[in-house]
Amino acid sequence: MQTHFTEEDLKKPHIREADRVLRSCVHCGFCNATCPTYQLLGDERDGPRGRIYLMKEMLESPEDDTQVTEETRLHLDRCLTCRNCETTCPSGVEYHKLLDIGRAEIERRVPRKPADRALRYGLRKALVEPRRFKALLKLGQTFRPLVPGALRDKMPPTPVDAGTRPEGKRQARQMLILEGCVQPGLSPNTNAATARVLDRLGIGLTPAPEAGCCGAIDFHLNAQDDGRDRIRANIDAWWPQVEAGCEAIVQTASGCGAFVKEYGEMLADDPDYAHKAERISALAKDLVEVLRDEDLAALQVQERRRLAFHCPCTLQHAQKLGGAVEQVLGRLGFALTPVQDAHLCCGSAGTYSITQPELATQLRNNKLDNLEAGNPEVIVTANIGCQTHLAGANRTPVRHWIEIVDEALSP
Repeated sequence: MQTHFTEEDLKKPHIREADRVLRSCVHCGFCNATCPTYQLLGDERDGPRGRIYLMKEMLESPEDDTQVTEETRLHLDRCLTCRNCETTCPSGVEYHKLLDIGRAEIERRVPRKPADRALRYGLRKALVEPRRFKALLKLGQTFRPLVPGALRDKMPPTPVDAGTRPEGKRQARQMLILEGCVQPGLSPNTNAATARVLDRLGIGLTPAPEAGCCGAIDFHLNAQDDGRDRIRANIDAWWPQVEAGCEAIVQTASGCGAFVKEYGEMLADDPDYAHKAERISALAKDLVEVLRDEDLAALQVQERRRLAFHCPCTLQHAQKLGGAVEQVLGRLGFALTPVQDAHLCCGSAGTYSITQPELATQLRNNKLDNLEAGNPEVIVTANIGCQTHLAGANRTPVRHWIEIVDEALSP
């Protein structure tokens, strides 16, 4: 794709990066074939190719161009950032990097209305601090009938009890774990189950309480500077253990894992943190990457339920780990039902299910129809956002896959 940036424009780092990504696109349109929003809406501007053109025109236009409007932002907001298009693209277009640039630019040029700004600010402040989120969640569960439907569906009535978590330091092998921001409140058993399973494999998990939200929520809501501040805070929290020789930094939410693996790129221009961020990204592992490399004979699975696995977009498209969880569950003897259109997004996409509820509900219903076609006893997934979004329909139970493994282990 040809671009027409001036020499002055190309002195700006974000324009140079946008120019690089744009020039890799051959506008073939293969991306539209696997774009969830294009499939639902049939509008070229709601597919990756159309959005690329919108961002190109915006970035090349002068500051006072009246063509850049709220309608431009609407089509960018509707993007799930599922990165399915990147998996499909024959030219290797790094669409998500261009989208981050485009969203930041439209935010600067066309400020949102106060109500929209307030919603996004409120979401960021409510979700990123675990203690605050737990308090708000408890309050919402107490007054559940008064909570708006879109938010009420996100709240499990009673989370699964976390049980006993083993003391990680007793093992010779040590890994860090990102506790997360909303997961400790919505599904406290996920990380506890992870600790129990890894303990049986001789791996101890060390939490770092000072590490909070990975920063992805800020980026989802176009607050990139705040997101980078969170990245730096997490690096500071983890760094003593990294220097002490921890083997890996484990993420049980694939959305967090995808983001942490990009810390090196996010802070590449930060002289104080570039090296550390690159090291953190190299150590970051999704839980399935840890288990697939271990001898699973030590995990004596007694009960094997019939499962349907929902592979989150952040696992299959961002981390390129499609099929990895299914292989681990198969090695452990679980029966997995086939899932049609497994590559398509469920509609969760961070805060998307709150900011774009109608599209998110359509995508969720389509996904559940495909997941339930094989009559599974439980749907399992690898991301807390997908888990709560799918479970909010109150159909087949939805759990994190490691919880099911943990429950099936012999005493």
